Amino acid sequence: MEEVYQNPFSNVREAGAFLRLKKHTLDNMRWMGTGPNFRKHGGLVYYHIDELKEWSLETRAKSTSQY
Repeated sequence: MEEVYQNPFSNVREAGAFLRLKKHTLDNMRWMGTGPNFRKHGGLVYYHIDELKEWSLETRAKSTSQY
């Protein structure tokens, strides 16, 4: 049986869509150091799907007063 390869890396627009954030928001969060971990491949920014999920779980809150 042939294994199907799925790329675990997303570009900024794809990562934003996954997190339901605008590209500009992710760009700003990356600049401020508050967003998910990222890496550069050939000068382009990519996010690993596992790190997007991890970041989302780490930023969850139980009430709006936590902010």
